[in-house]
Amino acid sequence: MCGKGNRIPAKHLADTGRCGSCKSILPPLNEPLEVDGAAFASVVAEARVPVLTDFWAEWCGPCRMAAPEVKELAREMAGKAIVLKVDTEANPQVAARFGVQSIPNFVVLRDGQVVFQRAGLAPRAEMRRWIEAAG
Repeated sequence: MCGKGNRIPAKHLADTGRCGSCKSILPPLNEPLEVDGAAFASVVAEARVPVLTDFWAEWCGPCRMAAPEVKELAREMAGKAIVLKVDTEANPQVAARFGVQSIPNFVVLRDGQVVFQRAGLAPRAEMRRWIEAAG
């Protein structure tokens, strides 16, 4: 790989692609993507796979405990789901849209619609089941 940056449209985040410069294969997104309100709206509107959103904040202990599980889930579900992270301190309007009052708070969306929502820590296997049920 050449190391050049590639802009990948939201609708292709779960697809395998090719580098625009060297033409090497680019794997599907395999880590949580930190998003603001605009990026969140774009990904949710264009995603062709389920989207798991982790609403969190830096000061939240349970959120920090969930982070490695969310990261590993993104790796496991690469190509089958997109995992987003929304910092509720920086993006309160996005959190308010989903009535997030306690964190961590997980929302699974499919075709822009909420399929599942839950507040509190959850094991990775359970989060995977939420995504698979939405698939």
